[in-house]
Amino acid sequence: MKPTLFSPLRAGALDLSNRVVMAPLTRNRATGTVPTPLMVKYYLQRADPVRGAGLIVSEGAIINPQAQGYADVPGLFRTEQLDGWKQITRAVHAVGGKIVCQLWHVGRLSHTLLQPGGGAPVAPSAIRADARTYVIDAEGHGSFVPTSEPRALQRHEIPDLVHDYAAAARNAVQSAGFDGVEIHGANGYLLEQFLKSSANQRTDDYGGSIENRARLMLEVTRAVADAVGHDRVGIRLSPVTPANGISEANPQPLFDYLIRQLAPLGLAYVHVIEGATGGPREVPGCPFDYAALKAAYRQAGGHGAWMVNNGYNPQSAASAIASGYADLVSFGKPFISMPDLTERMRRGGPYQGVDQATMFGGGVKGYTDYPALPA
Repeated sequence: MKPTLFSPLRAGALDLSNRVVMAPLTRNRATGTVPTPLMVKYYLQRADPVRGAGLIVSEGAIINPQAQGYADVPGLFRTEQLDGWKQITRAVHAVGGKIVCQLWHVGRLSHTLLQPGGGAPVAPSAIRADARTYVIDAEGHGSFVPTSEPRALQRHEIPDLVHDYAAAARNAVQSAGFDGVEIHGANGYLLEQFLKSSANQRTDDYGGSIENRARLMLEVTRAVADAVGHDRVGIRLSPVTPANGISEANPQPLFDYLIRQLAPLGLAYVHVIEGATGGPREVPGCPFDYAALKAAYRQAGGHGAWMVNNGYNPQSAASAIASGYADLVSFGKPFISMPDLTERMRRGGPYQGVDQATMFGGGVKGYTDYPALPA
């Protein structure tokens, strides 16, 4: 019998009740980088293993103070942050849900207002991103502003960065109670900045060749897997997204190399954004063969679940699972407005849209007040 969206799946150490995944979603409601009681309710609403997500991937959590690029995002390096996350994971587990924490460093996508001591954001090279970030002024008003000019990470700083990823992973699993972690290697953030040539013009062993540009992402993945167990680690990739001013002239060989290096690490899953993040599935002038990417992973010995994302609807998601193209499908914005998305797909609807005005920052409105279907 062919699997469906509602079939169970084991992904590494994760026993999932269905194949519908809640994608990571930045919501900017962690006051002072500390998860709040309101966030407990938000995640709990989406955690039911029958009506909601088989797996929740948390919003990105910054691995250290320098990793912050947006106001009011949660962290993983202070006791009060871990205590706040612990309330969330306990609530999710109490109803039988599963949740992993996304490990995040924004790199150059930040502002001096958000950096320790007002310093410059760090990046592989001192190339400013054509992007904006979210800050909150002294009066408490949020707004999007251009990112600041970054500085290039020095070679001697990189081992500490890798250490901070591993420490954040241990904090997430051992202290905060997450079932695992997802490494954010997508959407133009730090690890992808090292990976892609538009942001990386280094001349040391972290720049230039495909092997050198992939080095940091691989070092981080190995360190995180050593810290919490390979079968509790996923990684998110976005081969062709132009998000946050990132680009790569020849992505297929780059990602084929990367995925073959990731394959032997025994990860729980690989999470692939197909096309432009939150946009079209086909990026003009940038063709990419996602089936070939998966084939390269399997041929190199990768057994992790294959998770796909971007632009899927109930019909295309069901087809992706039934055909074997994917093992899991993640949904972002639909889980914002429909906490019981899986139940709605099982019933064939009804579906409801997102209030764009309340996506980032604020309180209850547009966060925990979306209605669910009657049981």
